[in-house]
Amino acid sequence: MTDALRAILRLARRHVLRRPLQSLFFVVGVAIGVAMIVAIDLANGSAQRAFNLGTETVTGRATHQILGGPGGLDEALYVRLRRELGVRASAPVVEEYVVVPELDGQPMRLLGVDPFAEPPFRSYLNPAEDTGGPPDFLAALMATPNTVLLSQAVAERYGLQPGDALTAQVGTRQVRLTVAGLLAPSDDLSRRALETVLIADIATAQEVLGRVGRLDRIDLLVPEGAAGEALLRRIGEALPPGAYVEPSAAREGTVGEMTAAFRLNLTALSLLALVVGMFLIYNTVAFSVVQRRPVLGTLRSLGMTRREIYLLILVEAALLGLAGTAAGLVLGVALGRGAVQLVTRTINDLFFVVSVQEVDIPTFTLVKGGVMGMVAALVGAMLPAWEATGVPPAGAFQRSQVEERARRTLPWATLAALLLLGLGAGLLWPDGNLVVAFVGLFAVILGCALLTPAFLWGLLGGLRRLVEPWAGVITRMAPRSILRSLSRTAVAVAALMVAVSVIIGVGVMIGSFRTTVELWLEDVLQADIFVSPPSLRANRVSTTLDAHVVTRLAEFPGIAGVATSRGVDVAAFLDPSPQAVVQAGVPVRVVALSRDLAGAGRRYREAVGDWQETWQAVEAGGVLVNEPLFHRLGLGVGDVITLQTDRGRRGFPIVGVTVDFDVNLVVFMADGVYRQWWDDPYFSAVALFVAPGVDVDAKVAELRGALAAEGTALLVRSNRGTRENALEIFDRTFSITVALQLLATLVAFIGILSTLMSLQLERSREIGVLRATGMTRRQLWRLSLLETGLLGASAGLLALPTGLLLAAILIYIINVRSFGWTLAMQVQPWELVRALGVALVAALLAGLYPAWRMGQARPAEALRSE
Repeated sequence: MTDALRAILRLARRHVLRRPLQSLFFVVGVAIGVAMIVAIDLANGSAQRAFNLGTETVTGRATHQILGGPGGLDEALYVRLRRELGVRASAPVVEEYVVVPELDGQPMRLLGVDPFAEPPFRSYLNPAEDTGGPPDFLAALMATPNTVLLSQAVAERYGLQPGDALTAQVGTRQVRLTVAGLLAPSDDLSRRALETVLIADIATAQEVLGRVGRLDRIDLLVPEGAAGEALLRRIGEALPPGAYVEPSAAREGTVGEMTAAFRLNLTALSLLALVVGMFLIYNTVAFSVVQRRPVLGTLRSLGMTRREIYLLILVEAALLGLAGTAAGLVLGVALGRGAVQLVTRTINDLFFVVSVQEVDIPTFTLVKGGVMGMVAALVGAMLPAWEATGVPPAGAFQRSQVEERARRTLPWATLAALLLLGLGAGLLWPDGNLVVAFVGLFAVILGCALLTPAFLWGLLGGLRRLVEPWAGVITRMAPRSILRSLSRTAVAVAALMVAVSVIIGVGVMIGSFRTTVELWLEDVLQADIFVSPPSLRANRVSTTLDAHVVTRLAEFPGIAGVATSRGVDVAAFLDPSPQAVVQAGVPVRVVALSRDLAGAGRRYREAVGDWQETWQAVEAGGVLVNEPLFHRLGLGVGDVITLQTDRGRRGFPIVGVTVDFDVNLVVFMADGVYRQWWDDPYFSAVALFVAPGVDVDAKVAELRGALAAEGTALLVRSNRGTRENALEIFDRTFSITVALQLLATLVAFIGILSTLMSLQLERSREIGVLRATGMTRRQLWRLSLLETGLLGASAGLLALPTGLLLAAILIYIINVRSFGWTLAMQVQPWELVRALGVALVAALLAGLYPAWRMGQARPAEALRSE
């Protein structure tokens, strides 16, 4: 290390330690940004890894899978594969999620397998040492009814031993299960994967899940090359019309695509805190430079070069950035544990069931957060560091030179803002990649931030000319003081403006979304009472109702009419080539309706006619698709969608594209058409219409009591209760978004506080002169709070158009590309008033401490020569 570098490090360390409050502002700006990035990354990664572990556990080494329709596969197909075709590398599987109260009510995947066919596919069927060994282990599993295997780690956590009983909630039924043995995998990956799995013999799983004689799928091990292709052709020829072969990795990739947009949205919002934090970093370093200009001038006079000055400022930023990054990593890990619960709950509500038992902390996440924190610290400090080198030694003692330079660069900053806005518009305009759209969004936000100095100059300059003829001295001083320190006040206002505009933009988007969903629910929920079995997913019924339950409900006293729905997952094929034995289907949700409850209230993006003509076309064999399917698969009215039915692949003409707020791809068809092509006697939900004059709430209570007395666990909700439940799910979905907004606002609040402290310290001599010439402490308080109020009001006023622009981009571009939903932008005036109030109150609160410090300043000390 050279002497010059050693001296630079010593100077940097001394300054950091001598200015603890300024250093704290810098550290907090980096820490919160890094913490949000790490927390969201941990949450997203943990949820995705939990799903991947579960998928790998169930799929094992299988290369292909034989799948069927909603009713699964006849187990006779497996027997034929093994005996007639000699396909020994095959294994039957039955699986479903169940809830086990003894395990904290968490979802557990009940996996039914054939222990004799398992070894080539899944190698974790090894008992713990205290269960007696493999022969007894397998005998107990296959010979004793309702027995399961449990992970030894889970058993130790809940104090369970072989022979203990568990209760599994399967739809409307409760089944008692006995722990036959404990699984003790040798590697940590398998141990974690098995923590949410109950393994049963396939016959036991069929009985417990009510699928006797049926399989969910058959796993295959197919060799590569010509031998594998020949084997697949033989299998394809033996398959019944409702079965097909799919690569094992296809379904996992599709699920990853489903959640990609959700995870990207959270990541982009977390990055926003780091962007706001960079404003705070810039402000802190800029003040440090101005505060030390005499020292820097002295160093230049003693021979320190511009390069060494630049390096000095960056070294200080690196030291503080390192501290902020370290603090952010620790805080991010702590916040990540809470964020995992929010993200997992949203994924369960919207996409698929996932249970996160452990929050992994990958090295890559920590490295990524650390690198981004250090980059933000150095980038935020580069411009102030460059400013520190731009003044000759003799002029370094003149603090006004920085402000003079800031005013000269004002036109260039405005031009850069306009260029960024143009770039953002160019990236947002064409339909394209979601990542490109977010880059365009950030370009627009930064462009609006760069407009802040020009906005302040015009607004406060006009205000000053307006009030000077009649206002008092203090009122005239406030806007002048802000404009005189434009290089720092503009950055603070920009940071607060960005945070408040995010509050407006996301708030308007959520409000518009919620209002649209409320109107949509009023249209589609036209029945009086809705009955469904309990389900692990909030927005989807995965269990079923028998036909006799529907008959029982229809015959209940006071019920005048019944409508049913059935929702199942099937495969859609974009290129249904008959020559292809193996094809990866796109999972879609088929919803069969006995009648269209929405009627005239159902909204269509496009349709073959009015609502009556469209529904008649559905009853004749056509289907409706929702907007996410329309956007993702590019299928609309006049196209044909090919679905895997129990009679083979069948093309259904699309007669309408519905406005629907399911994130999944949904196809609606008439119940009669569905029963024609699928052998499925079950129902997912029942809508009831009460007779005229019957009290709906009283009938709901009566139905609940009658069903409970019969031992039938069904969810019975009124129309109002169903809407409230749906909106509760909606609010849960956006709870993490609101939390991220608040953290970004906190960073901006600290930015305002930093600016005001900077101004108070820089103006110490000016304050001393004012106090010495008669200004009272009360007048100083008024001056400080008036300046603060002007900063907050300016940030709020600039945030209004920026926030509305951000809302329009989120609603009409980001939202459509992410999920395919069409929303109507609805602006509530109170949202704008609230955001303006947040900016003003945040600024005023941040100004209290600097105002108190100004009031405590002693004139003699303030006037003393430095």
